[in-house]
Amino acid sequence: MIASVSITVFTVLFVLTFERLDNPIIKKIFNWLPSILLAYLIPAAISFFLNQDYSQVTLHQWSKDLFIPLAIVSVMSSLSFPQLKLIGWKPIAVFFSGSLWIALFPVGFILLFMRTDFVSDLLISQEYWKGIPPIVGSWIGGSTSQLVLKELVACSEALFLTVLVLDNILVNLWTIGMFQSIQKSDRINQFLKIKSFNPPEQITAAKENSHAPLLSFLILLGAVFIAHVLLPTFIAKVVVLSLIGLSLGVIFKSWNYSFTLKLGSVFILIVMSVLGLKLQFNLIQFNPAFIGFLVVWLTSHFFVMLGVAKILNVHSAWVPIASMANVGGIATAPAVTAAYEKKWMPHAIILAVLSMATGTFWGMVTIGLLQYWIT
Repeated sequence: MIASVSITVFTVLFVLTFERLDNPIIKKIFNWLPSILLAYLIPAAISFFLNQDYSQVTLHQWSKDLFIPLAIVSVMSSLSFPQLKLIGWKPIAVFFSGSLWIALFPVGFILLFMRTDFVSDLLISQEYWKGIPPIVGSWIGGSTSQLVLKELVACSEALFLTVLVLDNILVNLWTIGMFQSIQKSDRINQFLKIKSFNPPEQITAAKENSHAPLLSFLILLGAVFIAHVLLPTFIAKVVVLSLIGLSLGVIFKSWNYSFTLKLGSVFILIVMSVLGLKLQFNLIQFNPAFIGFLVVWLTSHFFVMLGVAKILNVHSAWVPIASMANVGGIATAPAVTAAYEKKWMPHAIILAVLSMATGTFWGMVTIGLLQYWIT
């Protein structure tokens, strides 16, 4: 137990320390090997070299009972509804159409190609379908949703690592594509005959002066404690804590949004490092057909949003912004946005936070539908 805790603490401190270093080489490393994946691999590597099995230590139960719930309620409470209203409903509709496609595409694909070897053998018989909900969580909600959905669907550690690596590669390549897309958005507007739509020029910062970080943490911890005592199942805790997190910014007018978002990111690293203790490198495998499936899934998501932008007459720049808010998250969405219009960066951040707040629910919809049709 002491060894597993030590490895986890070392991993989190190592990742957090190197994330903050202002070094171009280190930044390039984190661009291709993000902190969440690094936090997952380091404990696995240490366990491998020590020839130790930490897959059954008590720390894993702590993670499920404490760290994951704290990550959920922290991230969900970082969404500011007053800021969300300033974006306007049309860009949000484009964003949600992308989320909807990500959640439902695999279900429709499996129903259409149920009799093919890819679906019947790989996805169903070999249970590759259990890797789909964590991808939905990653592409909509980010790391928190990905981790929660992994637990809900009982995805194996080997398949989960496969998903993490493929997701990391695809998202990096997709980010490059979205940089190119947003720079050509005016041409796309002309081609699709879309009139320009401009959002408000400025989003004011959310008030967060009244709540000290310690008070915010105690409120979150209290919510997790109450949920743990009153709710018997993990899925019930996920739903209730998500709703509690969303309501905290409404109940407390000066809620500390930025602190809770940072706190959630730290707990995500903790959860990932604990999960890494279960990983066995010799079980990793990649399937070309599954990779092709992911590429089609991600690419079609862009064209669906582009069609919605055309119908709603929304500036096509919102398509790569919404895509990165879904797939890339809070770091890459504003970066891609800045390549077109820096004044829109706060809007991209709010959409990314909205993605984090809704990803788990979209993934639960995917799980429910997949389980209904497959089992």
